[in-house]
Amino acid sequence: MKIFPSTKVPILFLGTALAFVSLVGCKKKAETTEGASTGAKVEAKSITIKGSDTMVTLGQRWAEVYMQKFPEAIIQVTGGGTGTGISALINGTTDICQASRKMKEKEQKMMADKHGAAAVEIEVARDGLAIYVNNANKIEEISFAQLKDIFRGKVTNWKDLGGADLPIVIYSRENSSGTYEFFKEMVLGGEDFAATAQMMPGTAAVVNAVSKETNGIGYGGAAYGSGIKALKIKADPGGVAIAPTEATVKDGTYPLARPLQIYLQKAPEGGLKSFIDWIKGPEGQKLVIEVGYYPI
Repeated sequence: MKIFPSTKVPILFLGTALAFVSLVGCKKKAETTEGASTGAKVEAKSITIKGSDTMVTLGQRWAEVYMQKFPEAIIQVTGGGTGTGISALINGTTDICQASRKMKEKEQKMMADKHGAAAVEIEVARDGLAIYVNNANKIEEISFAQLKDIFRGKVTNWKDLGGADLPIVIYSRENSSGTYEFFKEMVLGGEDFAATAQMMPGTAAVVNAVSKETNGIGYGGAAYGSGIKALKIKADPGGVAIAPTEATVKDGTYPLARPLQIYLQKAPEGGLKSFIDWIKGPEGQKLVIEVGYYPI
């Protein structure tokens, strides 16, 4: 798998969609176009997607391929983190929020207070949250308890885990990230990260840092794990260490398996529904696999 670039810069896919931009200024009513291979009718609509940096490359691939098939559609995809995407959905500035964690109760309440109903959740893929270390690291597996001690700052040297006598360098995602929230809840039990943890702007940045830092450790989506080593995880010290594979993520035996979902303000209609139906269908799920995640 390759390491993907930073996702903080909005990416607007144009291509054949330029024709659509000129049509919008001339016609108030949405038009429809036939899919090149499916024959399905798709309402012409500009769709915005914002949120999880873990999912941004997947969203970009969905948008790129969908617009090739349906030239009347234009889809804008940006990252920024799950929290940023949820805020945008609540504020009405995005159609789709990509999220690598579930919406919190208080976020759903804010949604309901502003729009009259909770956000609609749709699972679109599955992922295994991987623990990254440098390829030179001799450690092959780690337990939840050991991870908590590392990321809380209680264990600071690899020798305490059977590794080399070297200080541990911690890399984390920023607190707007759904991956950060998921890790904090699942591994740290809601407790704070060590003050020495270096907060990175995206998963690709974590991978890049760990690949260059022999003593480093970080976490992120398994799809981004190129140039580093993903450790096997034990839910408890006496348990079996399990690697993040398609089989273990799908059957839930990998301790850090998680769903990847999208959120909408309401049940999708028109062009938005057509796009989401396509995502959940064979072509969209094939792209899930190609990017490195696992289909629903």
